[in-house]
Amino acid sequence: MVDQDGNYSSKEFTDFAESLWNNDENALFAGTDYILDTQGKTRYSKGGIDKAEDPLFEKVCEKALQKPTFKAFVALLDNYVSEVGVDEVVTAEERKENWTFINAIFDTTCMKLAHKFLVAHGKASQDVDKFKREFHDMWFKLYKRDHHSRTGDSSGFEHVFVGETRQDEVIGFHNWIHFYLQEKIGKIDYMGFMSSDRNPNFLTVQFAWNGDVKPKGSMFVGVSPEFETALYTACYLMGHDSYLITVGGEPVMIKAYKTQGKIGTTFAQVPPYKKH
Repeated sequence: MVDQDGNYSSKEFTDFAESLWNNDENALFAGTDYILDTQGKTRYSKGGIDKAEDPLFEKVCEKALQKPTFKAFVALLDNYVSEVGVDEVVTAEERKENWTFINAIFDTTCMKLAHKFLVAHGKASQDVDKFKREFHDMWFKLYKRDHHSRTGDSSGFEHVFVGETRQDEVIGFHNWIHFYLQEKIGKIDYMGFMSSDRNPNFLTVQFAWNGDVKPKGSMFVGVSPEFETALYTACYLMGHDSYLITVGGEPVMIKAYKTQGKIGTTFAQVPPYKKH
């Protein structure tokens, strides 16, 4: 069902999203595997309104980040130039890392559930190897996000999980693992949360990355790379721009947009509050 605001929702898709959540075997647990220090509440500002003196992540279990899918994911994070308009060059080693990641997550329950769901709805090939190639192209094939690019300056993976910069502003960058790793080495200045800090598994935040501000960004926290890629891949292939679902019993809106036949962006956000 699509509501008057263009948001798709169905019990079947919500049940699928909840099954991913319940079967995220590599997820980290709030309070034990990681501790957040959300500090002050800020508001949207392109200049940045800093309401947090300290980092967002007070603690993260480093051992948890050594799990195979996490290691394969982290290996991809330094493969990109953040500025849009600057063509990306994919080396043989980087192509190998892409496929190491794909093969690792396809061995997980989350990706198997996503594949099964998409096959059942005629949105993916039953042949796993064929689906892997389609997955590779939708996430890793380069396209032009900026008209100055000649051969391709962006990809779905770079935009969503790594982040990009354009005219002193951060775009994309919806992944907690990259956020934590960049914060740990002093490249991210966390400026405070928005909406609510009640849910330790999902946050809307403001931050600066290498001096460029992300006025408002949202991310799941503690989830595995396979959980996010499984959910976002399903949203993209099911063909809607906006989904209203629950994840872990909490209402979440997922956006999924196409750029040049591939993933332009996909991310989660807090649904707008509606008075009844």
